[in-house]
Amino acid sequence: MSRIREKRENKYKGWQIFRDKKPPFEWRAYHRKSREKIDCVKFEPYTLAFDMEVHRINELHKVKEAKPGTLGMLIKKYRASPRFQKRAARTRSDYQKVFDWLQPIEDTALDKFTRGFVAKIRDRAEQKKGFRFANYVRSVLSLLFSWGMEYEYVRENPVEHVSLAERPKDLPDANRPWTDAERDTVLAALPVHMLPPMSLMMFYGLDPQDALALPKTAVTATGIDTRRLKTGQPVYLPLFAPVADALSQTPPHNAITLCANSRGKPWTYNGFSTNWAKLKGALEEQGAIQPGLTLKGLRHTVGTILAEMGKDNGTIALVLGHATEAMAKHYSRRADRSKQASAAVVDLGAEMNKRKTKVVKSGE
Repeated sequence: MSRIREKRENKYKGWQIFRDKKPPFEWRAYHRKSREKIDCVKFEPYTLAFDMEVHRINELHKVKEAKPGTLGMLIKKYRASPRFQKRAARTRSDYQKVFDWLQPIEDTALDKFTRGFVAKIRDRAEQKKGFRFANYVRSVLSLLFSWGMEYEYVRENPVEHVSLAERPKDLPDANRPWTDAERDTVLAALPVHMLPPMSLMMFYGLDPQDALALPKTAVTATGIDTRRLKTGQPVYLPLFAPVADALSQTPPHNAITLCANSRGKPWTYNGFSTNWAKLKGALEEQGAIQPGLTLKGLRHTVGTILAEMGKDNGTIALVLGHATEAMAKHYSRRADRSKQASAAVVDLGAEMNKRKTKVVKSGE
């Protein structure tokens, strides 16, 4: 048995997954013990969303039930809730990584989760996996306890007064905004099949996964009407020249998505990222761009530009599809600092010119 086949059988142990032998050749998936089935139209077999649904049903039918009044119980209840099921597949997968990391303490009683105990969990996560993961663990625990309060599984949220892990001072900015010159350089170097998705990210601030998954039906002659996969927030974007021009250059293809790779198939995130990494590496080697460009940095770029234009936080959140204005405020603070620094430097230059001392040449 090949390793790939063995890995798949272990992953779907206890499941019957098959495709009808007669038209319309529909997929079917059953949990053998409970006979609970998965909607294979909604959850396409062997995709991330399908795997998350398999995991959810497996958890519901585990022989060993989570102990009442424990973290494991709270996680299990939350994972089975409509709140969790409404999250995007990628978000649920990210949450599950935290739940898996917390598994060694899942039998801990909920009343043991004090502010100090949560702070120690955060510190442990930072020590083992870095400050970003530590802060994500804190965030997931906070939403978990907030949900638990709503359904009266817990009385309070012990995470509320626990601070974030501090960002290392020598760490470069994550997803920094691109400069105008960097955007122009990259656009000029892109192959035609990468131009449409990159334009959607660059000029509209669409998340890379949203841009790559955007269906053709979301685009009309007047604009793009879609929703963010992560938050479910609606986003309407009128078409303007750079994006419209890029879309007009799209090679014909039969993919259901607006953007397609060189083979006319829908882009995968990994596939696009791999092509982008090769192009970025070549441009960095030539000295055409500075290190540190990321696809998500284009969302920061659009947010920062909107803030520099004087757009309010609500408008920025509306354009970028944020569920709250928190990130928009971050862009505004960056823009304010940039404006203040620029103005100060101009004033400094004028003051320095006033203080110039005339240089007297010898012999005069």
